[in-house]
Amino acid sequence: MAKLVMQLDELSCPSCMQKIQAGVSQQAGVESVKVLFNASKVKTEYDEITTNPEQLTQVVTDLGYNVKSVKVK
Repeated sequence: MAKLVMQLDELSCPSCMQKIQAGVSQQAGVESVKVLFNASKVKTEYDEITTNPEQLTQVVTDLGYNVKSVKVK
C-alpha cells in the first residue's frame, strides 16, 4: 500500500468534503480516504498495482477541485 496526500485549494463547504471522499473511495484499489476540511487535504491509501497518483488526482480535478500539490509516501 502506498500513501498519497493531495493539497487542494481551500474547501468552502462540508458537502465538498463528502463529494471528494465519495469520488476517490469509489476508485479501484483505494483502501481508505480521509478529507481534512480545515487543512484542505486529501489523504489516501491505495494499491499501487491497481491505481496511481495521476488517476486519483484526475478524479479530484474532474469533480471541480484544484489540486495544488501531491506527495507520495
